[in-house]
Amino acid sequence: MFLLLIVKALEQGLDGVVLKVDDMDDVIKLKMFIFFPPLMTQDYFDRRNEAKSQLSLTKATISKVEIVGMGDRVCVDLCSIMRPGEGLLVGSYARGMFLVHSECLETNYIASRPFRVNAGPVHAYVTVPGGKTSYLSELRSGKEVIVVDQNGLWRTAIVGRVKIESRPLILVEAKENSGDDTYSIFLQNAETVALITPGSGSSGRTAIPVTSLKVGDEVLVRKQGGARHTGIEIQEFIVEK
Repeated sequence: MFLLLIVKALEQGLDGVVLKVDDMDDVIKLKMFIFFPPLMTQDYFDRRNEAKSQLSLTKATISKVEIVGMGDRVCVDLCSIMRPGEGLLVGSYARGMFLVHSECLETNYIASRPFRVNAGPVHAYVTVPGGKTSYLSELRSGKEVIVVDQNGLWRTAIVGRVKIESRPLILVEAKENSGDDTYSIFLQNAETVALITPGSGSSGRTAIPVTSLKVGDEVLVRKQGGARHTGIEIQEFIVEK
């Protein structure tokens, strides 16, 4: 934590520090810690650069929109602000995750909440660091998720709070434009919940609210391996439907 304070204070870091010690060996140990950081510290620096990494996102065309009734949906409140075009990768099937937009956009009904993603029901998968998935019901304060933008650039963010409440749901299915795979997601039937669209989408919008979603609209999905064990991708035969 001391080293992180040095390099991150006020987002600039410090030019120097005053360290009071009783033994000069402590100064040498600090030097070794800075120039040869342990794995945990190195992992922190790796995560600082994750926004430069890019995930492959695929266009998919909405094939079904259906109101289905009530369910327990999860709002994920992060310790970070999300920008327009950013959200979480969520889906009913691990093989295809929808990019669900944050509530950073103003609406006529509610103020902007740029730290929140109304992500879907408790059973849904959400992408987390390390190439893994987690159930939305497993998220809690202090865990990390991956925030992804319209271009596939991603970064990690800390979960500050999770809210699970009973809400009306809508079923959305989409078919991959370049293949035959169909993906599915349940979302709260509310105007503040939206799916992110391709940058060159015909709608000309960053995201489409599920209340306005219709068959033929294009959205972004992330294709990945469908077989999972405790969130880790494995190679085995699996059918999800």
